[in-house]
Amino acid sequence: MESFKKYIAEFIGTFVLVFAACGTAVVVGCNGAEGNAAYLMTALAFGLVIVAMAYSIGNVSGCHINPAVSIAMLVSKKMSVKDFCGYVVAQCIGGIAGAGVLAVLLGMNQSFGANGLYNDSIGKSILVEVVLTCIFVLAILGVTSKPEFSNVAGLVIGLSLTLVHIIGIAFTGTSVNPARSLASAVFAGGAALSNVWVFIVAPLIGGVLAALIWMAIKPSEK
Repeated sequence: MESFKKYIAEFIGTFVLVFAACGTAVVVGCNGAEGNAAYLMTALAFGLVIVAMAYSIGNVSGCHINPAVSIAMLVSKKMSVKDFCGYVVAQCIGGIAGAGVLAVLLGMNQSFGANGLYNDSIGKSILVEVVLTCIFVLAILGVTSKPEFSNVAGLVIGLSLTLVHIIGIAFTGTSVNPARSLASAVFAGGAALSNVWVFIVAPLIGGVLAALIWMAIKPSEK
């Protein structure tokens, strides 16, 4: 029953992320033509969703709402394989549900905040996403490593996500989250759907890399 509650929380959190943050990208027209204001608004939307969810569902599931975060926790031995699988399924379903509501409200002729290849390069796009995800997940692992950081963890994680979006939107639209990318691609279709594997694989690699780096540099337990 407790595990089921965690999965429901992850569903809710990822639903809100896609609906509110990807929805903001669509509403403000964050497509490279409207200038820096749309970029900043979209980046802030992603960060603010994390802050809101961290302080609402964080005590239930830890507020991963991202398979890249969950795989880092798995590698760091902070969650079981069973919970990892449950989290990822819940995250993907929640994200798709969020994009579905956007489709109902805005119609199907939308980008849904889908990611795109940087300069049509798979290699460069993978590099961008691995680096951005590693930065983001490393911040999560660090700030959640000590109980005394718990009061500010949501803010730090939210601001970290804002940061990687500010720099990453111009490259790939910033994924760092396979569930959110899958949800957007399912409804956007076309090139977004055919290239979505990049934005699933690269963030997962980034999450594993962050976990390995953290385990190598973390302070010794006393």
